[in-house]
Amino acid sequence: MENKLRFGVFGGGSWGTALVKMLSENMDSVGWYMRNESAIRHIQKEGHNPNYISSVEFDVDKLVLSHDINEIVNASDILIFAIPSAFLDAELKGLSASLEGKIVFSAIKGIVPESGLIVGEHFHNHYTIPFKNIGVITGPCHAEEVALERLSYLTIACADAENAKLVAQALKSDYIRTKISDDIIGTEYAAMLKNIYAIAAGIAHGLGYGDNFQSVLISNAIREMKRFIDKVYKMKRNINASAYLGDLLVTGYSTFSRNRLFGNMIGKGYTVKSAMMEMNMVAEGYYATKSAHLLMDKLEKKSKTPIINAVYQVLYKEKNPKKVFEKLTEKLD
Repeated sequence: MENKLRFGVFGGGSWGTALVKMLSENMDSVGWYMRNESAIRHIQKEGHNPNYISSVEFDVDKLVLSHDINEIVNASDILIFAIPSAFLDAELKGLSASLEGKIVFSAIKGIVPESGLIVGEHFHNHYTIPFKNIGVITGPCHAEEVALERLSYLTIACADAENAKLVAQALKSDYIRTKISDDIIGTEYAAMLKNIYAIAAGIAHGLGYGDNFQSVLISNAIREMKRFIDKVYKMKRNINASAYLGDLLVTGYSTFSRNRLFGNMIGKGYTVKSAMMEMNMVAEGYYATKSAHLLMDKLEKKSKTPIINAVYQVLYKEKNPKKVFEKLTEKLD
C-alpha cells in the first residue's frame, strides 16, 4: 500500500462507519479496515456500507479500504479502533505490523474480556504504547444521529493535549462539536459503565417501570459511576460533564441505544442468549457488567455499586429480573 495516511479506522460497524464519515469530510483520504471483504466490495461499488447506517454515502476516492489490518496500520499515523471490545483481542492477534510510534485512539465503549481492561490500558499493557500516545473518543454521540447529521458532541481525551486537539480538529464539522480532556481513564471507564446502566434502564422498561423510576435509576447511576471511577482513578473531574452524565443520559434513554434494547428484551422475558441472537449488533454492556462487578468485588466495594450488582445477577447468575429489581428499588433514593 503506497498511500501514507494520517488516519486509519478499524471496524466496519455503525460507529466505525460514522467515524469514517466524519474524517472523510475533513481529509483527502482515510484508511478503513474491515474484515468483511464483501462489504468492502460493496462500498467500492455502491458508496455505502451495506450492513450499518447504509444511508451514509461516501466519496470512494477518499477511502483506502482493506481487509488486512496490517496494511492500514502500516499506512496510518493515527489509529482509531471501533471494533467491538468482545472481538478486539482476536482481531489484534492477526497484527504483525509494529505499533511503535503510532498514536492509538479508542472509540470502543467496553472492556476487553480476555484482559479485563479498558481498551487504553489493554494497548498500554500488552502493546507497550505509552499513555501519551493513547486517547479516547467518547460521546454523547450515536452513530445513527451522525448519519442524519444531527448536532452531536464528542469529547477527545488524551494525556498529550496536542494529540487530542489534532483528533478533535479532524472530527469536527457543522454538526459535530468537539472538546478535549486529559481524563483518559475516567472518560473510558464512563463510556464502559454507561452501557451497564443503559441495560438496567432497559430491564426496568421491559418490566414495566415508568419514567418516574427511570429518573431515580439514572440519578443513582451517575452517583454510582462517580464512586466507581473515583475508586479506580481519582482526579478532579466534573461528573456532570457531557462525557460522563451526557453520555449516560443518551445511552440510557435513546431508542438508538443497543444496550437499552438488550436490557428491554431481558426485562420482557428473553434469555440472555436469545436476546443476543436476535440483535445484530453487540451490546458492549454485557461484557462490561462482568468486568465491572469483578473489579468492585476485588476492591471490596460491591456495596457501593448496587445497580451494577443487580445487572450482574440478572445476566450472569440468571436471577429473576423482577425479583432483582424489586430489591434494587429499596437501595435507591
